[in-house]
Amino acid sequence: MGSNWASSQVSGPGTVKPTETLEKTCKVSGASLTDSTNMYCVHWVRQCDGKGLEWLGGICYNNNIYYGQSLQGRLTLTRDTNKGEVYFKLTGVKPDESGTYYAARYTQCNRWTED
Repeated sequence: MGSNWASSQVSGPGTVKPTETLEKTCKVSGASLTDSTNMYCVHWVRQCDGKGLEWLGGICYNNNIYYGQSLQGRLTLTRDTNKGEVYFKLTGVKPDESGTYYAARYTQCNRWTED
């Protein structure tokens, strides 16, 4: 992914049933969530079974929040700057949304393009 990415620790339930809510926590270390130099944005992506990576949304140092069109209205991103944590909440999970969900810190841009 390039040198501007840093891995983050993501926790939360491994599986949820359809229609339930999926909640994940990303713990960021080594930079403050409000630091525009080292912590521009935390992005969330997923890889559903048999599909490529999909950008879901991002929350930036200034608390600007961006959502991908596919999950608009069901995804909520929030943060706790004191704990250095970013929270992911996806409601009404669908059967075809099974897969792996990732969070990553990026230091340059505040939004991915959805190509």
